[in-house]
Amino acid sequence: MNKQRAQYIDKTSTQTLREGLEEYYAMNSHVIDPRALPTEFGKILLAHDVSHVVYGCDTTLYNELKILPLIWWTSDYTFGDHLKTIQNPTIDSTVRGMYKDFLEARGVLWLYVSIGFVLLQLLPELVFLRLKTRHRQRWVPFMEFEPLLDRPLLEIRQGFDLLPLMK
Repeated sequence: MNKQRAQYIDKTSTQTLREGLEEYYAMNSHVIDPRALPTEFGKILLAHDVSHVVYGCDTTLYNELKILPLIWWTSDYTFGDHLKTIQNPTIDSTVRGMYKDFLEARGVLWLYVSIGFVLLQLLPELVFLRLKTRHRQRWVPFMEFEPLLDRPLLEIRQGFDLLPLMK
């Protein structure tokens, strides 16, 4: 089966962020649409999904492991913010539940072997991204992304100097 490549992944996509987000959910039926979740967890999950679209990342394990450092290094959501977020009891219990379901479906050995293998592939790109993002002064809004929804992805990526970070 040949899976169609999403338009939002194209670094020069002229879709709006809103259109890219709709495409992201349409092409990833396994992803829960957090707009239906009224919780704090829904808000952080939505911001994460928006980041997939802004950074042109699909939902493969490679891009899931790449997106968090990319967010920490280029947005106003830092590693420290992430640690505070996952310490929130509501978010922590929800993440633990999702993690438990994932482990039951795939198994612990599969998860850790897969992560290790993908991290070995990803490490050179993470080093490159870190070197390119060390001196950033313009930060992508993580939680407050709503003003960007009707702007073209190319304009957002140019405005926040993300194009050099994208393949």
